[in-house]
Amino acid sequence: MDLLKTVLLFSIGVVLSFNSTAQQRLSVDPAATFQTIDGFGASDAWRTQFVGKNWPIDKREYIADLLFSKELDKKGNPKGIGLSVWRYYIGTGSTELGDSSDIKNEWRRSECFLNADGTWDWTKNAGQEWFLYAAQKRGVEKFLGFSIAAPVSMSINGKGYSIKEDPRINVKPGKLDDYASYLVEVLKHYQGKGISFDYLSPFNEPQWDWSKANQEGTAATNEDIFLFTKYLSQELQQSGLKTQLLLGEAGKLDFLYEEHGDEARGDQIDHFFDVSSPLYLADLPHVSPMITGHSYFTTWPLSSQYQVRKRLQEKMSAYPGLGFLQTEFCILEKSPEIGAGQERDLGMNTALYVARVIHSDITIAQSQGWQWWTALTTFDFKDGLIYLDTDDNSDLFNRDRMKENGQVRESKLLWALGNYSRFVRPGMVRVSTSLQGEGDSLQVSAYLDKSDLVVVINNHEDFDQKIEVGDEFDAQDLYITDATRNLAHVQIRKGQIEIPKRSVVTITGKIESN
Repeated sequence: MDLLKTVLLFSIGVVLSFNSTAQQRLSVDPAATFQTIDGFGASDAWRTQFVGKNWPIDKREYIADLLFSKELDKKGNPKGIGLSVWRYYIGTGSTELGDSSDIKNEWRRSECFLNADGTWDWTKNAGQEWFLYAAQKRGVEKFLGFSIAAPVSMSINGKGYSIKEDPRINVKPGKLDDYASYLVEVLKHYQGKGISFDYLSPFNEPQWDWSKANQEGTAATNEDIFLFTKYLSQELQQSGLKTQLLLGEAGKLDFLYEEHGDEARGDQIDHFFDVSSPLYLADLPHVSPMITGHSYFTTWPLSSQYQVRKRLQEKMSAYPGLGFLQTEFCILEKSPEIGAGQERDLGMNTALYVARVIHSDITIAQSQGWQWWTALTTFDFKDGLIYLDTDDNSDLFNRDRMKENGQVRESKLLWALGNYSRFVRPGMVRVSTSLQGEGDSLQVSAYLDKSDLVVVINNHEDFDQKIEVGDEFDAQDLYITDATRNLAHVQIRKGQIEIPKRSVVTITGKIESN
């Protein structure tokens, strides 16, 4: 047996052997509990601004159903993946600068509600706002506002991107309090319109150099984060909002638990949550008891995927009451399984790769939820759940044409994420589960809400596998995502359950009372 596979799968309580013809027995221990789930989500960043404002209403509604709907069709198949978190981008104003923003791609610019003269224009961000209300209408439970740079009128260089080789936040001296007021004012505006933001995430991957002008963003030191969080906490306290501040958004998980390069921007857990640290923030009002990070560049090789998450959880164990939340991921690093991020993949290869990352983040790092980077993409890149194009093979990714209309492509990744997001709801608790007997590798995790149990299984192998459910679990329904099915519903008959090859499967049912 491959040693890495043994280490990775034994670490999450799955027992293996190589006899693929024998049956495995699925057992669940509801008394052995782990983290409480916060939710599964994706961001609206950039692409919804044109789609939500200009595209035909039937296509907008179709996309919104795919992302947010919790309804079933007449055959019991989910109409969408039922995201429970929607990550709303609070923009900088690069759009108003036009070409002088230096960001050539209009789909990577954003509007800003606050004009340079200090007046407010709440008619902006209409496309994003359409999806925000579409999410609310379809029952999305949580909303997360996030910022990746200050309004351009407050930045040192007058741009939405950072200053070259400067690790500090790109905000003019004396303007941090104004930046904080801006973000909270946006939250207050939406509160008045019926949408409460559960979270505000004011930084995004502060460890990286955002000076290349290919998108908005700013670097920031831990001291910058400390000072700005104090301003934000004060503004939120005065506003009466219940919004919590999410700290971290580390560009790699390593930055959460070690210096990892620039000592001014790493080791975020110790800096912000150790009571002896001069940058301690955990006692401020509105600071969430969760640290956030992104799973980029830590997923291959599999030994690294395991070790990074194991080290993160070991660090977290020193801080009782502090949770971890994985808030952004798409394919950036190269692997022999799916290549690099270039070239979109609508099939199961990328879907299963990401399903493994979700499983590792939840079962090893014990993330309280999981969020994909961007819900929509217009790129030939592995960065979206739903892909948009022109349906013109000679000019497939013409983004000027796609401002008004285009084709909608569902990915298997969308539906594989749905195996988690549609059924593992906020407030559910992860419980212990195992597979015992003879068989091949399956990744399994289980989630409980009172007597309702959800089990998600990833089968990376090229053959079907059979399991038998223990007496403690009354398995009722099966939902399959594979090469030919998208969360297809199958009613379970007593006896064996077949997990199809190269699939992500969700089993729902009840825990039997003693």
